[in-house]
Amino acid sequence: MYRLLLAVALACVAAGSARANVVIVVDKSQQRMSVAVDGKARYSWPVSTARVGYRTPNGVYHPEWLARKWYSTIYHHSPMPYSIFFHGGFAIHGSYETGRLGSPASHGCIRLNPVHAATLFALVQEQGTGRTEIVVTGSNASGHARRHGDRHAGAD
Repeated sequence: MYRLLLAVALACVAAGSARANVVIVVDKSQQRMSVAVDGKARYSWPVSTARVGYRTPNGVYHPEWLARKWYSTIYHHSPMPYSIFFHGGFAIHGSYETGRLGSPASHGCIRLNPVHAATLFALVQEQGTGRTEIVVTGSNASGHARRHGDRHAGAD
C-alpha cells in the first residue's frame, strides 16, 4: 500500500516542472509517512496527524522554513524539535509523545518520533527545501475540523 501511494506521489511530482530529490508522503488514513530520495523508497514511519476537532491540510507543499529547536507559540510552549514548516503554522516535527504515534493526536501538525524527525530534518537540509516535496493525503480524523494553525507558527 505504501509503495503504491509513494509511486503515485512520485508520478505526480515527476509530471511537474521540476523533480524533487526528496518526496515525503503523509497518509493520514494510515497515520504513516513514507520518504523517497531520488525516486527510491528510504523510510516509512508512523506519524500522528490532526485529532478530532482539528485538521491537517491535504495538498502538495514545499518546506517554507526549518527550525531545529522550536516551541509552539499557541499550545503551551510545547517543544517541536526539528520542525519543517510547510503551510503557514503547520509543520512536520518531533514529538516526545511517542506512544500516540500511529493515531491522530495533534492540533494539525504532523508528529514524528524525535529520532525520525532529526533524520528527516537533516535530509531536507542537505537536499534543500526547493528540492523537497511534501504530499499530504487521506482523510482527516473528523469532517468537522477547526482551522487552528493557519495563522500561527507552531500549530502542533
